[in-house]
Amino acid sequence: MTATATTTKQFLNAEQVLEHWQGHRNLTRRVIEAFPEKELFEFSIGGMRPFAKLAVELISIGGPGVKGIVENRMEAYDEEKFQPKTKEELLKKWDEETEVINQYFAQISAERFQESFNLFGQYEFPVYQNILYFIDNEVHHRGQGYVYLRALGIEPPFFWERFPVM
Repeated sequence: MTATATTTKQFLNAEQVLEHWQGHRNLTRRVIEAFPEKELFEFSIGGMRPFAKLAVELISIGGPGVKGIVENRMEAYDEEKFQPKTKEELLKKWDEETEVINQYFAQISAERFQESFNLFGQYEFPVYQNILYFIDNEVHHRGQGYVYLRALGIEPPFFWERFPVM
């Protein structure tokens, strides 16, 4: 069958992309929960940052990035603004940023996904590529968290269980 303008099918819609991302965020949250408090902030391998620092990076990108896209603001990336001292504080901020993502992602029109946006004033790409970067970066860093947990003798959550287990 030949594709025409009237028969073009959409692979994913915005709601499905958000659901996919939030599935990853749910799993990353469970990885944070799996760490003992001390190791969350101190344990590293091969000079990599502790997982709390990686989680702060994700917190500093996701919500602020989506909000910047919606508000068409190109503020500089700032990982130093949030400096948690406890796992509880980190998880609270994680949940707050999840709500920011939900609120602002819903405001991105289908047309905006194709528009170029200079994320944090540094990364000039179409909006959809910036959002895919947010997800890819999270998966990458969560993989580091899995390595840390295994090195600590802790079984990480199954990577395919991205949504709450019923």
